[in-house]
Amino acid sequence: MTTTVPALAAPAAGQPLVRTTIEVRTPGAHDVAIDIKFSGICHSDIHQARDEWGVGLFPMVPGHEIAGIVSAVGSDVTRYSVGDRVGVGCFVDSCRECANCLAGEEQYCLKGEVGTYNDRYYDGTATNGGYSTAVVVDENYVLGIPEGIELSEAAPLLCAGITLYSPLKNWEAGPGKKVAILGMGGLGHMGVKIAHALGAEVTVLSQTLSKQEDGLRFGADHYYATSDPTTFTELENHFDLIVNTVAANLDMDRYLQLLALDGTLVHVGIPTEPDSVKMVWLASQRRSIAGSKIGGIRQTQEMLDFCAAHGIGADIEVITVDQVNEAYERVIRSDVRYRFVIDVASFANETRLNA
Repeated sequence: MTTTVPALAAPAAGQPLVRTTIEVRTPGAHDVAIDIKFSGICHSDIHQARDEWGVGLFPMVPGHEIAGIVSAVGSDVTRYSVGDRVGVGCFVDSCRECANCLAGEEQYCLKGEVGTYNDRYYDGTATNGGYSTAVVVDENYVLGIPEGIELSEAAPLLCAGITLYSPLKNWEAGPGKKVAILGMGGLGHMGVKIAHALGAEVTVLSQTLSKQEDGLRFGADHYYATSDPTTFTELENHFDLIVNTVAANLDMDRYLQLLALDGTLVHVGIPTEPDSVKMVWLASQRRSIAGSKIGGIRQTQEMLDFCAAHGIGADIEVITVDQVNEAYERVIRSDVRYRFVIDVASFANETRLNA
């Protein structure tokens, strides 16, 4: 049995999103049905809807920053009840058997975690994302959203928030540590807020000083323009950790030289072209380069609880479903401070994107 619900989909690669309907399964014994209230827009939604990574399954309903209310639960569900505030992030299943899954690192499932959209469950069923009014997910992949966060501001935490929280925690950002956030976009602004709340000394490295006021308001102690050559001489051998949120190709040799002894440069932004660095900048101060994706379910719940305790939410611009195509273009132009969030209630409006 299925239920038909409104959705917003890319009918084919590169085509504008249009209103449509999708089928949502009836909850099984371990499933949670969620009335979606807000769905965040991630830059990866644009990459996938335009098939820029070459793995698109169409028609595609994007969205992996989902916040809503439980509307029904299966007979064996123990974690959630009708009326609970919940979220769904970047994946909705994993093998649950491999070493990584058993360690609570489902995002690195050796069989491949099942993406919230543009993917298939292990039985071959396609997944649909949060640009819709409802979703059904196994309770083990549903997150509880604490009362201390507005649902609209919580939605981007399910991707942007955990993408920054995970490396900051895993590389022990905290008191006595000097942390740089490279880039002040949707990811970077979350990194500043979280690193500050963890107690680190936080520096923003951004191309210009245009967002300096915001960065300092979010908790940065220092703000530097990377377009100024003196930045790199002044900050040489300075940071314990740099988290790079920028997807553009940068000269990483320049940034490696900003790391102190045993410092680490962690990439969460994924450039389109291969990178190369001079090994001397690693060996000279025992520096490291690493990558990080998102977090597992346990760490994502920890992040949500942490953000609620510290009053952290994403800075957002709420839009209707009829504004999503325009929002995609604005994301590409970096014309948003700092994340777009779709008000799913706007599906009730009569305007049609494909009219």
